Amino acid sequence: MTAWCTAGTGSQPAISGNNSTKRWDIPLTTRPNEEISTKPPYIDLVYSQRWDDNTKLSIKINRHIYTEQTPYQRIDFYESDTYGTFFTLDGLVMVTQKDEFIYHEMITHVAMATNPAIKKVLIIGGGDGGTSREISRYSHIERIDMVDIDERVTRLCQQYLPQTAGHLDKDPRIHLHFEDGSSFVSQAEDGYYDLIIVDSTDPIGVGEGLFTREFYQSCYRILADDGILINQHESPYFDFHIEEMKKAHKKIRDLFPIVRVYQYHIPTYPSGHWLFGFASKKYDPIKDHKPEAWESFGIKTRYYNSEIHKGAFALPTYVLDLLKASN
Repeated sequence: MTAWCTAGTGSQPAISGNNSTKRWDIPLTTRPNEEISTKPPYIDLVYSQRWDDNTKLSIKINRHIYTEQTPYQRIDFYESDTYGTFFTLDGLVMVTQKDEFIYHEMITHVAMATNPAIKKVLIIGGGDGGTSREISRYSHIERIDMVDIDERVTRLCQQYLPQTAGHLDKDPRIHLHFEDGSSFVSQAEDGYYDLIIVDSTDPIGVGEGLFTREFYQSCYRILADDGILINQHESPYFDFHIEEMKKAHKKIRDLFPIVRVYQYHIPTYPSGHWLFGFASKKYDPIKDHKPEAWESFGIKTRYYNSEIHKGAFALPTYVLDLLKASN
């Protein structure tokens, strides 16, 4: 992760020898809770994340709230005007206050509108709490197991992002397990869960084990006969994500009789165009979609709705071609 620092005096040209803006590619040096000066000369601190060698996302920040290196990854929290509080893992944006609802609604409600009778849910990853927040809105859910390898992600989100994690210690249906997700599913009971949501990072570092064939086989085994698997399916745009998307799609397709892919759009993830995978032993998310049953729950959403449910599975031709190429 690199921060771009721009020095200037208010609306006047930035200070430099030729009156042009000068930027230095420097490490972020603000201390936690150190606010940016609002008196000239201004110092703008900008968080930047490279999406590929030629593209990056930049967000002007007000302060660097907190940083910590755990045994698994580096965690940073920032405050910005545009996206509110957001946090990164090893320099990659995970959750922002502004747009997290898009991801968390789409990873949960599609399955619930396909089989509204789901009662037992396993969330692998999702330490920020947003996915369990959405699932817990269904009063008939009996048990939610949330498994994340790094407890510090959850505890820090409870402190700095209560929007996603504030409910975790208040709902007795939620059981937190801070351990390796692959190990957890390998030891879980056959046919126990109605829904498994793999809310993972990219397949690098701590998230790598959640994209293996063995992991998906364990998920299949511990799902009920009508069980559903939702997984973070990467992006169809940049080369790295395309290759990982194709690998994951092939592994899941080789195991489940029903496999679909659906899309959503979120500004702070690379390219903004991302996918989820839907796999089931019984239910097709299009043919078995139950909009009336889902709408009867009375759950207020900001992104997901019954029309989005149908439209999300209408993929662009280039995405369909990429998925076919994974055969």
